[in-house]
Amino acid sequence: MADRAELAAFLRARREALQPEDIGLPRGRRRRTGGLRREEVAALCDMSVDYYSRLEQPRGPHPSEQMLAAIARGLHLSLEERDHLFRLAGHALPRRVRRGDHINPGMMRILDRLEDTPALVMNHLGETLRQTRPAVALLGDQTAHTGWARSAHYRWFTDPASRLVPESDAPEQSRLMAADLYGTYTRDGADSRTGELVAELLRASDEFAGLWREHPVLGPSCAPKRFHHPQVGLLELDCQTLVDPDQSQRLLVYTAVPGTDSHTSLRLLSVLG
Repeated sequence: MADRAELAAFLRARREALQPEDIGLPRGRRRRTGGLRREEVAALCDMSVDYYSRLEQPRGPHPSEQMLAAIARGLHLSLEERDHLFRLAGHALPRRVRRGDHINPGMMRILDRLEDTPALVMNHLGETLRQTRPAVALLGDQTAHTGWARSAHYRWFTDPASRLVPESDAPEQSRLMAADLYGTYTRDGADSRTGELVAELLRASDEFAGLWREHPVLGPSCAPKRFHHPQVGLLELDCQTLVDPDQSQRLLVYTAVPGTDSHTSLRLLSVLG
């Protein structure tokens, strides 16, 4: 059973502990108390202010697992705090998958400061957990997929429309995608979600199966990535990657060299997006 009073108190405490600077907001002179306002947390959680406010009062509806996951992300909860939130709401604890299903609070703090830059957080399966708005404009909403299609690796080898690179770059990108998954598979083993994803791809894609038989190993590479965007054309971007200490998540940030056509197009794309 849900403990509405404790749930409300927990939400208030975590909201008041989260500072504007933690999410990239200026404190401002009119802010009289520490912590975030309810409307700010509601925006972070992608829900209405009224819905979130009623949870804190407490007189709101019983939140679903999806709503609780959104609140955990918005409040930058640790994995243990997220589990406590689910207990208070009367839900079973979400399955833990190498911490790949919940964004590390440190990653969230960095991502919140990149609101004008294409950036996204992915887990070890290539599933996008969160994107900035410019990243959605560049790559599309990668969080909207379901099932195995949540994985960028799966989409690359099973859905030609997902390949946003020039055709000449596709073979090398296929090798990089297979090698990236091979490294994860080596760490996780066959009896894991990674193993299940590999099995699905071996059944679904002859191209992937051929690359997999070569035992591809990913070497160090910081080569620029090229994207063919339907609105602004060809973009040549650098992709910097920050890997979480347990290697379950990575933060990808796309930038262009100032003064280049790609830099101009990327700025235009952010406006269009």
